Amino acid sequence: MTEQAEKTDFRQINGVALAYMGDAAYEVHIRQHLIEAGIAKPNHLQKTATHYVSAKAQAALIALMEEDKILSDAEWTMFKRGRNAKSYTHAKNTDVVTYRISTGFEALMGYLALSGQHDRVTELSNWCIEQVEAGRTNK
Repeated sequence: MTEQAEKTDFRQINGVALAYMGDAAYEVHIRQHLIEAGIAKPNHLQKTATHYVSAKAQAALIALMEEDKILSDAEWTMFKRGRNAKSYTHAKNTDVVTYRISTGFEALMGYLALSGQHDRVTELSNWCIEQVEAGRTNK
């Protein structure tokens, strides 16, 4: 971590900026998982990845995180910061509520990544992979 990063209070960063980082942090875990699973064709990778990274999937994962009580109060705060952030982009393939929940999911991941909690990003990403593969996000 750089000296500047050590001075930054990531709890104060705009939720959309956290989501920007979280989108990338989570996607890296998903891409690595899919490639390690033997998927090599780009079109198949992209299509399969949407089961994990779409707004609908991320919103379902947040609901499961709440149901399973796996997030701390601080993590819920970061989720809410992203969910409630003013965004000037809009959902392409989903409704506004689902899009905002997925932005919260990404903000949570972004906060964890930026604050150096990489083990927690990995832990939550692996948990998400398990939930998707168990079919829990298809309800």
